[in-house]
Amino acid sequence: MPWKESSVMEERLRFVARLLDGEPMTDVCRQFGISRKTGYKIFNRYKDHGLEALTDRSRRPVRYANQLPAQLERMIVTARRDKPHWGARKIRELLVRRLAGDVRIPATSTVHAVLDRHGLVKHARRRRRNKAIGTPLSSATAPNDLWCTDFKGEFRLGNQRYCYPLTVTDQASPMILMCDALESTREMPVIEAFRRLFAERGLPLAIRSDNGLPFASPNGLYNLSKLSVWWLRLGIAVERIRPGQPQQNGRHERMHLTLKKETTRPPGMNSLQQQARFDRFVSEFNHERPHEALAMKSPTAVYTPAVRPYRGLPELHYPFHDRDALVTACGRICMHRKKINISTVMAGQRLGITEVDDGIWLVTFMHYDLGYIDLEQRTLQTIDNPFGTRLSPMS
Repeated sequence: MPWKESSVMEERLRFVARLLDGEPMTDVCRQFGISRKTGYKIFNRYKDHGLEALTDRSRRPVRYANQLPAQLERMIVTARRDKPHWGARKIRELLVRRLAGDVRIPATSTVHAVLDRHGLVKHARRRRRNKAIGTPLSSATAPNDLWCTDFKGEFRLGNQRYCYPLTVTDQASPMILMCDALESTREMPVIEAFRRLFAERGLPLAIRSDNGLPFASPNGLYNLSKLSVWWLRLGIAVERIRPGQPQQNGRHERMHLTLKKETTRPPGMNSLQQQARFDRFVSEFNHERPHEALAMKSPTAVYTPAVRPYRGLPELHYPFHDRDALVTACGRICMHRKKINISTVMAGQRLGITEVDDGIWLVTFMHYDLGYIDLEQRTLQTIDNPFGTRLSPMS
């Protein structure tokens, strides 16, 4: 371990003191278990700023992506209200004249995104805007209105391998639609499991999950994952509970408790034995067990098959856009001989692009607006999250 956790400040003081006594940097760094690069950084910081420089520095980012100073954002909004017919390009030029040399002027697409966020951009009526943010979690009134999915926490089998049970239930029934003993939470086996389920049961209107992998991705565009993008392509709405609030998926979590008690104590010797236990439990739960919430009926007495069959991914068309573009495997699209970063979770997806203002292009996935293209910075300037966590009315 490079530094003793009890007192990093003391270790740094001793480190500097030994260098001041004339000991070689290489020897001191080796004894303290750090690289010479780190050693020189600490010593140079001490020489420039004294003892205060040896305390821990804040790890807060100096600048957040796509975030402007509040004063600059107010100037943009005020300028638009003073000049309601001016677009983002003209307002940016106004900022250049007023602030030239004082601050870094944002890109035109960033100015447009600020105007959009404050409701100062008129949108064509033909475009449907998804208002997922802040909408309540849907309440299922019929089978296949909403499916709930999650991984029941991993556990060791008799052969010491881990088992990751992937479960899916119907919110209205509550029929257990799937309980697969997977070897990991990797995305591709999960997608394949859902493909088999869709082929057998059809497609629901929505799927609810938590915010963990593979259902969501902390590094993906709007926290999307390849799995959730695939659901969207199939016309399935994505719902996510709030972090740390499993009660928003309460019925599914209650089933998990019963599943754990009746199938994992003790666990099977291997995945095949464990899957057989899951299958017996699912059969009893769906066909024999009476449920108080169903007036003591079994889930199979209530559940009916989905009306939408699974026929693979439909083609994407953007007849009202200026053009479309295919996202490459590295998460980019090519426009005006420039590669624009979108997100790797969108790899292989076709996006619609339309010019909404002079030099401003709106990027759309299906009927979801993703943001505005910034050709100068070669990035996508995001706007309000169309795939945000859907909040319950009581939260």
